[in-house]
Amino acid sequence: MNTSEEVWLVICNCPDESVAKQLAERVITEQLAACVNLLPPVQSIYRWQGRIEYATEIPLLIKTCANRYGALEASLRDGHPYDVPEIVALPLAAGLPAYLDWVRTCTH
Repeated sequence: MNTSEEVWLVICNCPDESVAKQLAERVITEQLAACVNLLPPVQSIYRWQGRIEYATEIPLLIKTCANRYGALEASLRDGHPYDVPEIVALPLAAGLPAYLDWVRTCTH
């Protein structure tokens, strides 16, 4: 398989459900992702501008292909209210072949 066709899981935390839904719809509409899961709120603790911050966030689990990552990242960054949003990608080591093919079909 071509590395550009690798399926990736992209994680992006959002400040609330409204932003999470907007970003999820955006990347699905733009065919940058096949599926986005909105997870229940999580408590995040992080350092920002020299201080420890606490926030409730909504994680997104986004399924895409490696060759769509650049456009996906740009779309998320453009629609995200954070100055520096968490956008990280993990290549999938394995998965149900039919599901992985579906992700590829939806994002091409």
